[in-house]
Amino acid sequence: MWRAQRESGPVNRDALASELLDPRAGTDLTRYAFELPARVEHVSRARKLVSARLAGWGVDGDPHDTALLVVSELFTNAIVHTDGHLVACRLHAGTERLRITVQDQGCAATGPRVCHGAQGERGRGLLLVEAVSCAWGTYDAAPGTGRAVWAELTCTPRLALGNGPPAREWPC
Repeated sequence: MWRAQRESGPVNRDALASELLDPRAGTDLTRYAFELPARVEHVSRARKLVSARLAGWGVDGDPHDTALLVVSELFTNAIVHTDGHLVACRLHAGTERLRITVQDQGCAATGPRVCHGAQGERGRGLLLVEAVSCAWGTYDAAPGTGRAVWAELTCTPRLALGNGPPAREWPC
């Protein structure tokens, strides 16, 4: 069973995220996901949600700040370069890495591109993601339309379980 508060527009959860688990005892708390409307004013909300979850996992300092930078860039790209109504963000904290995945509901046929030249107006955000990540990439989202962009950061969570954001967010 999933829980989410609709903020605006139609919710097409199937196009963004796989089936989510009920937050009960035994749920893997190293996975976390949320959806927000695809509007620029929600980028700061995405950063706050990720920040609270990372704090609950005991991720702080440079890894925390780098993760927020990556979320900002990927979330903004999903909003600016697509026509979707929602953007999904998933976190998975492993023993040595944190994977951040941001998925939109549709994108241009070419997909995300990194701009390596100083002349381009777009693509520098992905250049930044490339610079701070140990790995990153994209894949076509399934089921439905859209693209997922992911980045991995070197990070060792301390997993202070039981802390983290309440309400409309859910572990997955």
